[in-house]
Amino acid sequence: MQETSLAPARPRPSLTVTDAVALVVGMVVGVGIFRTPSLVAANAGSETTFLALWLAGGAVSLIGALCYAELASRYPDAGGEYHFLDRAFGPATGFLFAWARMAVIQTGAIAAVAFVLGDHAAGIAPIGPFGPAIYAALAVVVLTGLNISGVRHSKRAQNLLTLTVAGVLVAVSVAALMVGPAAPAAVAPAPSGTVTVAGLAMIFILLSYGGWNEAAYLSAELGDGRRNMIRVLLIGIGTITTLYLLFNGALIAVLGLEAMRGSKAVAVDLMGVLLGDWGALALGLVIIIAALSTLNATIFTGARTNYALGRDFPALGYLGRWDGRTMTPVGALVVQGAIALSLVFLGAVTRGGFTTMVEFTAPVFWGFLFLIGLTVMVLRRRQGAPEGGFRVPLYPLTPIAFCATSLFMLYSSLAYTGIGAVAGVGVLMAGVPMLIWARPSRVTPAP
Repeated sequence: MQETSLAPARPRPSLTVTDAVALVVGMVVGVGIFRTPSLVAANAGSETTFLALWLAGGAVSLIGALCYAELASRYPDAGGEYHFLDRAFGPATGFLFAWARMAVIQTGAIAAVAFVLGDHAAGIAPIGPFGPAIYAALAVVVLTGLNISGVRHSKRAQNLLTLTVAGVLVAVSVAALMVGPAAPAAVAPAPSGTVTVAGLAMIFILLSYGGWNEAAYLSAELGDGRRNMIRVLLIGIGTITTLYLLFNGALIAVLGLEAMRGSKAVAVDLMGVLLGDWGALALGLVIIIAALSTLNATIFTGARTNYALGRDFPALGYLGRWDGRTMTPVGALVVQGAIALSLVFLGAVTRGGFTTMVEFTAPVFWGFLFLIGLTVMVLRRRQGAPEGGFRVPLYPLTPIAFCATSLFMLYSSLAYTGIGAVAGVGVLMAGVPMLIWARPSRVTPAP
């Protein structure tokens, strides 16, 4: 049926399970896996512990995914986490979360990944002192334009990018396992204090696993989302964990844990063993492709929150316009792109780039993720267990474990970040006067 002027266009199923899995895997398997293994190795006492920690990261992600699967299959909506928080705690909490996504979390993540892309692009083709920022801004503009052009184009690009990144990781890992150990390198001392260092290692690992929660924003556009959401999350996290274990196993087989501890760039070292002098260039190209994959997926899901906010708050109605022809929230994409570009400019001015953006986003992100864990229990208590849909197993232990993990990460993000974290919290609080101005039409949680 065609959309009419009396019936505004709204999201409708246009994504298959494969499309959604590609978005989730593309969101997560980005630049982090090329940066964090040496940091984890520095906090792991043995090779077995090193791999066990990466497996534990997948298990922690699975715990969160089970909570999200119940919420997304029970309350499918383009607003994802915003919609869950609105139902559990009311429109004020939902608004502040959506504001944080638009001004801090998602746009900051877009800028952070764009800077990683910019750094490597500038290394391959230098264009001056502000080259990384120029490349970063160009990537944001091009991929935002791709998403505006239609969901068909953006999902096809995502499928191709995700397949390329996964294929390269598998190929490199298999080649490395066949090559075997490299020549001994300088080693770093093993860590001491098992509990402390393992906890620090998990901070880096969960950073690398971050992004699976974005599946919630696909629920309104996923065919038969009530049944398929759990499939998307299980297949997605299973694929991510497998790729991570394979790649880290290859690093251990070639470099060894001791050499990894002393390495400033383990991926460069690995590619050097495989390809010699061409290794660094090849790795730069791989990271650029991985960054493009993560950027496209982040832009895709981020705009859905902005759309839901504009849909529910008339004062922000520009964000809530859904184009029935392209099946995209055009206004939400434009605003998101503009904010991300301003953060790219901020990163260029501070010269902090990636680090500034990580500090800017982390505390706000983990604080709201803790609230999502509470949402499962609040809605269960208010409305009972879902009938006929997916139920999180081992309730209430699973959401409690998810909340505990989120609290630990919130503490860590505040303890180990600097002024960027303060700025992120400040921008979140700036949402309070915005909420007063936008005037929600109700003050109680959605039924």
